[in-house]
Amino acid sequence: MNTNTANQAKPNYTVPLITITLLFFMWGFITCMNDILIPYLKKLFALTFVESMLVQFCFFGAYFLGSLAYFAVSYYKGDPINKVGYKKGILSGIILSAAGCVLFYPAATFSVYGLFLGALFVLGLGFTILQITANAYVSLLGSEESASGRLNMTQAFNAFGTTIAPILGGYLVFGPGGDHNITAEATRVPYLVFAGILLLVAVLIYNVKLPSFQTEETEQKGLGALTFPQLRLGILGIFCYVGGEVAVGSFIISFLELENVMGLTEAVSKNYLAMYWGGAMIGRFLGAISLNHGISQGKKAVYMILTAAAVFLLIYSIVNLTFDQMSFFIVFLVLNFLAFMVGKSAPARTLAVFASINIILLLAAIFSSGAMAMYSILGIGIFNSIMFSNIYTLSISGLGSHTSQGSSLLVMAILGGALIPLVQGVLADSEFGVQKSFIIPVICYGYILFFGLYCAKKLKFVAHSKNVSGH
Repeated sequence: MNTNTANQAKPNYTVPLITITLLFFMWGFITCMNDILIPYLKKLFALTFVESMLVQFCFFGAYFLGSLAYFAVSYYKGDPINKVGYKKGILSGIILSAAGCVLFYPAATFSVYGLFLGALFVLGLGFTILQITANAYVSLLGSEESASGRLNMTQAFNAFGTTIAPILGGYLVFGPGGDHNITAEATRVPYLVFAGILLLVAVLIYNVKLPSFQTEETEQKGLGALTFPQLRLGILGIFCYVGGEVAVGSFIISFLELENVMGLTEAVSKNYLAMYWGGAMIGRFLGAISLNHGISQGKKAVYMILTAAAVFLLIYSIVNLTFDQMSFFIVFLVLNFLAFMVGKSAPARTLAVFASINIILLLAAIFSSGAMAMYSILGIGIFNSIMFSNIYTLSISGLGSHTSQGSSLLVMAILGGALIPLVQGVLADSEFGVQKSFIIPVICYGYILFFGLYCAKKLKFVAHSKNVSGH
């Protein structure tokens, strides 16, 4: 009976995946707009680095408070998503996110920094619900062994949104005048447009038939999801990953403005910021292929090479950079391909390899100058690519009825995106300066390396064991 039900549901998974992927794209785009808002608000309100990082603090702080509330409700009253369903959960997240976008209108009209931070907090709460529901939902749309591959694919389109956001978003906020065109009203229309698009996505999802996943709830004693060691370690892994990724992205424009690095203007730097996020997009597409256990190794190599070339050309068509300015990225594509080969399609091993490379790149960015420093910091994006998906799926593997509760705890750990950039901001404002402040992300990726090695050794990941048995 269960087998027949599963066979009937599988043909319907394509449409839900496409629909949810569209949602991932939109929230990736809007999230990356924070990297545009930081320098914009910093100049508009004459802020310090620490004060400007309150943008990320309020946005990602909402993830922590929202997830904490969700966990408390799920622990004492039962899992809300399991009660109302993933579809209603996703819709409520979209509507709250749209409300956050609308709040940018009064914030820009009155030109009050606190109102901007309030709008970001509401927007973050909406995205919290989406993170809890949509990520777990994608992991359930198919077998557990292919969950990392599916989540990497949807995250790739999330990264596509983050790639075009610095270009299109920078134009919408700064206008054709570039970074000299700083006005308080610049964010009003763009965020109203974002709200409208989110509501259209909500209408689309409302009218699409989505498979329902619910588990039998039983009375749980003790710590519930926290009894799983991979989840406990994964929570700190997500904290470090999101914190490191956001911190690097938040400081790239300021880093490239340094005279001993490149001395670029903000208008030019935003194109390189797109390369950072574009690298994450390429890596996630490649990760979706590499971690797909239904494809032979030979076909994987061909598909990965063709995909990398296609996405690189897509990014080239988007950013306002010459081929010579972008050609350095080909080296990172080759290195990324080799890293996937070393990872051998094992999520934990691949995670450890990528974390190691990012540590090396960050150290190069700290202790070098000029183009070498710039290339090193931009190359981090492509090796960030699979980290969230792999940490997430490794952490919730085997949680069963605790999956949504575990997901809420992992989303709570996105608090790293609020705190880590703030800590780096303190260092950047001090005598350490912007360049040496990147030692903070080094520590973050150091822990991710540990988590990957732990899971590779201790966690017998379902996907790998089934692949070996020939299932």
